[in-house]
Amino acid sequence: MLVQNLAVLVLAGFVGYLVISKVPNTLHTPLMSGTNAIHGIVLLGGLIVLGLGVDGVLNKILLVVAIAFGTINVVGGFLVTDRMLTMFKSKPDSAGTAAGGTSNGTGR
Repeated sequence: MLVQNLAVLVLAGFVGYLVISKVPNTLHTPLMSGTNAIHGIVLLGGLIVLGLGVDGVLNKILLVVAIAFGTINVVGGFLVTDRMLTMFKSKPDSAGTAAGGTSNGTGR
């Protein structure tokens, strides 16, 4: 059973790497937002399982570690998405000062 689980983990990592590496830059932000939503659902499920009472100390420790890493992933993903979206915002127009105008509003 352990060998099967490890094989699935390795194959999932390999397929995930291949899929993500083929994503064009224009689709990165929507993909990251969708991934954040999925990780939010995973965190909610982990909290529910932890709240229902898991048997064994090792299972509880692994669940808490998974919830912590998932939380870091969600928060980091939202921060990166926000930073990427600010790159697409237009900067305020400062044509008056850049074209030789004065910034005091008097026109002199």
